[in-house]
Amino acid sequence: MKKILLPLVVLAFATPAAAQSIVVVTAPQADSHVLPVAYTELKAGDNQAAVAKLTSDTTLDARDPSRLINLGTAYARLGRTADAAASYEAAAASPIRYDVELADGRYVDSRWAARTARANLDRGRPLLALAR
Repeated sequence: MKKILLPLVVLAFATPAAAQSIVVVTAPQADSHVLPVAYTELKAGDNQAAVAKLTSDTTLDARDPSRLINLGTAYARLGRTADAAASYEAAAASPIRYDVELADGRYVDSRWAARTARANLDRGRPLLALAR
């Protein structure tokens, strides 16, 4: 399975009141492939801009899990929990699959990350922190 490193480094919460971010940044590796998934916007807390970027025309497949997970994160921060849930579910069901790196350095399957983010959204817990 190919590992693609995401430029998403954000810990999002399910409620807008708790939408502060804890950012964990790691330097990209020479062999990593950085995906255009609204990292800058999410890091800055500009969730509206992240939604706009992720729902507009982009070179990234609409079914790409990193795109969908980041979109879910932006929606969750905006209090749009139904939209966040739908994005996480789409990421979990996507035919595109690869490993993502969590903030703690572990690599996990993108489907696992999406399912975990969805479950945490339902429980009102912090969502996942993904690195790169």
